Amino acid sequence: MASAVSQPIDPNNVRDPNSKSAAKKEAKRLEKEAKLAAKTAKSPAGPAAGEGKKVKAEKKEKEVEPEYVNTTPKGHKKDMSGAMAAGYNPLAVESAWYDWWSAEGFFKPEYTLPALQGQDLQNQETFVIPSPPPNVTGSLHIGHALTVAIQDAMVRWNRMLGRKTLFAPGFDHAGISTQSVVEKRLFKAEGKTRHDLGRERFLETVMDWKNDYQGRITNQLHRLGGSYDWDRVAFTMDEKLSKAVIETFCRLHEDGILYRANRLVNWCVKLNTTLSNLEVDQKELEGRTLLQVPGYDPKEKFEFGVLTSFAYEVIGSDERLVIATTRPETMLGDTAVAVHPDDPRYTHLHGKLLKHPFIPGRHLPVITDSIIVDMEFGTGAVKITPAHDQNDYEVGKRHNLEFINIMNDDGTLNADAGPKFQGMKRFHARVEVVKALKELGLYVGSQDNKMQIPICSKSGDIIEPILKPQWWVDCKPLAEEAIRRTRLGELEINPKQSENDWYRWLDGIQDWCISRQLWWGHRCPAYFVRIAGESQDVNDGAHWVVGRTIEEARSRAEKLAAGREFELVQDEDVLDTWFSSGLWPFSIMGWPDKTADLSKFYPSSVLETGWDILFFWVARMVLLGLHLTGEMPFKEVYCHAMIRDAHGRKMSKSLGNVIDPLDVIQGLPLEELHKKLYEGNLDEKEIAKATAGQKKDFPKGIPQCGTDALRFALCAYSGGGRDINLEILRVEGYRKFCNKIFNATKFAMLKLDEEFVPQPSAKPTGNEGLVEQWILHKLNIAAAEINTHLGERNFMSATNSAYNFWLYELCDVYIEAMKPMMDESSPLATRQSAQQTLYTCLDNGLRLLHPFMPFVTEELWQRLPRRPNDPTPSIMVSQFPVKDSAFVFEEAEKQFDLVFTTLKAARSLAASYTLQSDIQFFIQVQRDEEEKLFAPQIPTIVSLSKGCKSAQVVRTAADVPAGCGSTVVIPSVIIHTLVRGLVDLDNEIAKCDKKLDFARLNLQKVVKLESQAEYAETVPENVRAANTDKRKTLEAEIETIETSKNMFTQLK
Repeated sequence: MASAVSQPIDPNNVRDPNSKSAAKKEAKRLEKEAKLAAKTAKSPAGPAAGEGKKVKAEKKEKEVEPEYVNTTPKGHKKDMSGAMAAGYNPLAVESAWYDWWSAEGFFKPEYTLPALQGQDLQNQETFVIPSPPPNVTGSLHIGHALTVAIQDAMVRWNRMLGRKTLFAPGFDHAGISTQSVVEKRLFKAEGKTRHDLGRERFLETVMDWKNDYQGRITNQLHRLGGSYDWDRVAFTMDEKLSKAVIETFCRLHEDGILYRANRLVNWCVKLNTTLSNLEVDQKELEGRTLLQVPGYDPKEKFEFGVLTSFAYEVIGSDERLVIATTRPETMLGDTAVAVHPDDPRYTHLHGKLLKHPFIPGRHLPVITDSIIVDMEFGTGAVKITPAHDQNDYEVGKRHNLEFINIMNDDGTLNADAGPKFQGMKRFHARVEVVKALKELGLYVGSQDNKMQIPICSKSGDIIEPILKPQWWVDCKPLAEEAIRRTRLGELEINPKQSENDWYRWLDGIQDWCISRQLWWGHRCPAYFVRIAGESQDVNDGAHWVVGRTIEEARSRAEKLAAGREFELVQDEDVLDTWFSSGLWPFSIMGWPDKTADLSKFYPSSVLETGWDILFFWVARMVLLGLHLTGEMPFKEVYCHAMIRDAHGRKMSKSLGNVIDPLDVIQGLPLEELHKKLYEGNLDEKEIAKATAGQKKDFPKGIPQCGTDALRFALCAYSGGGRDINLEILRVEGYRKFCNKIFNATKFAMLKLDEEFVPQPSAKPTGNEGLVEQWILHKLNIAAAEINTHLGERNFMSATNSAYNFWLYELCDVYIEAMKPMMDESSPLATRQSAQQTLYTCLDNGLRLLHPFMPFVTEELWQRLPRRPNDPTPSIMVSQFPVKDSAFVFEEAEKQFDLVFTTLKAARSLAASYTLQSDIQFFIQVQRDEEEKLFAPQIPTIVSLSKGCKSAQVVRTAADVPAGCGSTVVIPSVIIHTLVRGLVDLDNEIAKCDKKLDFARLNLQKVVKLESQAEYAETVPENVRAANTDKRKTLEAEIETIETSKNMFTQLK
């Protein structure tokens, strides 16, 4: 028996030629003919007789599409009544929607999804993300775009799941960075410093900068599609947030957590301010290295990575004690030399004094210390400079040594360094100290020394440890509580590798210096109480008071002065930026006031950020949040990867690889990329280097990709690793995916004629054919997978599931397979069912994509008709598809998977013989149920096989015509295609012999495996079953190849 299908019958022969669809077809035919006629009329005449050579027709230039102009009034809904555009244009698709979403209030947590209106929402879940506030130092880069893409995907997904959702936007004043960039710009433009302007005028200048860049960043966030509630936008120096900063400072001081002390700090000479340990990078040196230092002549370089040895003379003796140092200039601040108490070499020197060669009258005691001294390292003697080295500071504390600060804030040496070196810059002094030691005969030698040097992450300057009276936070008790509460399960940190870093850092936490010698920031609400007629140490915290207001500070000062006259002098310093941003999740909700937002939206649901600021920011929010509110500020921390360029390099303006997300969205020619380099503070040398980098990475500029493609690509990169090497070509590839979705929907819309009305429910009716059940089942799987992956924060897998459904299941299979179902020769019920299934897939498929691609999904979803009684105005407030048992068709999936596997085998078979047209397939089956499966699927197989003329189901090899090439799908299904007269028979026989050898070898391996002793007892059942299937398939394959060989032999 054989079931077959011939070429489709002309529908005009069986249907009313005056029907609507027939009229459409006729109109298209006439339009084609008209175009062909016009083309023929325009073509040049052929060559005259005898002219010989043909004239090559001129290549027709591609018609340039006019630039899109958005005519939708701001906040109005885009008019979708016109025809769809000829092609996908991201700038056109993405226009107008954001303003409409915002105007309609869809971003606000108070908005209720239409599907939930009228329901009891007393216990409605909330989902809150406090957006990490971007710094107002400059425009956003591609790393910020990653943050927006991930966070907004989570927000939109949760909103569509029916949760009360708040995405809170804001901006950070970024004290050091913003002041630094404004100072650079001021000097570059006007040749002035902040001191030339004075504090008030300079702060006005910085505020102008802040307002400019806050506006630019806001525009970028709009273009990126972030669904923020802009009515709740915050800035770290707003009145509300400043109140929280002052309250925190005062409360921590009152609780004994915040104190003032004269301790070693990380001093940046270039920025003239203190830095926290987290703002200091460690540069690895393998040995002697010459480095340029900010603030010096660019031609000057200084020696680092060298261990210099010199001698101190022992007073009252002709002995000398040799020590070694990597910072020779600091010997001017030495106050002792330490040896190990058990070192017999120096027992006789314990308690002796050493003579300082450059500071008259300064004598250095020889002390014993088993902690800092390693007898085996160097000479076993260590110079101690308590005011300029952290380890030495601890030694100084243990032995009550003198702390001598030899350095001014500008990096020059002060009077304590001695008259010979006073006023010298620190690294000039390094050179001169070595020179002077040589002159005195005290220089011993130098050698390469592998080491790390501390570098300011903001300016690149070499950090100098200096003694400064500052405000400090005692972090130990705060960290202990954070560790305890995290271990109790109150905080989940993902990926898990970041959780290990979290505990390690909190365990080793040090006190936090929060004073900064800047003008831009929150000024410390601390006041020195200068009592008339008394000598007071300004470094002593006992003479300081704090106050939420000047009145509160004055009241406390009066108690301290006890009736004596006094003056209040406010601390000139400002607070570390991270001190204010550490309050972010609750300060934006109105804390310390008990506001409605604080009670509804705190703690937050998720804090999403880069792993590189897990300690800068996340840890401090937890420390402060627990202490001040008693609650963990968020339930989960998700750390995304750091974006690097395609070569794996960190993004850097001087490399020219920093990318503005708007340039990826809109596209930018190479020349314009070069011009943007001049907008920053790069010098000419850096601009030349960056220009070369841009030419190499973007030889044709940056292509226009659109927001949706950029967001999807960034999410697709996010699979839990610590770094992302971003390639713009991959982003451009996802623009093609957007184009595929656009064109597929446009084509599908042609199948939903004007009379089409979706069913009231998306639930299957029970009348669906096999391929419909299959695609609905795949839709259900995609929905289940995407929800699971988003819940697990696996954005790579979530985008992969959405991509695979759209591209490989909906577009490649169902839309193609439904073509014969939509043929006018098909029964009306079949066509209508196919339409309903298509609609359900488009509707739900667009919803599944929406969190990643908000604009194109809205544009296309608005083109679809709504189900009866569905008032949903926008896809972003529609319901997100979830797993539904009504869409489970497991048997249909197995059956159609076999059909599709057979189809793919047929395509491969035809391709192996380079068949491109008039292809005939014969599907040989053994069982009745297989014939029953394949017979009705013949139109689908023909439709999905390019160049296929016909397909038949046959039951025996005798039903297969002679001259066919064959392949086994499964042991009971073999696909044949007619190749008689199209192939070299000897060549095909040789191929068969080669295939037979390979198949027999594989069969021997399986049989040998199955013949092993105790095979049944030792091999798992699933492995045995797989081996059995493999053996049967190989046996069928061998039989088929032998048959083909015999057939080709007989044809000779």
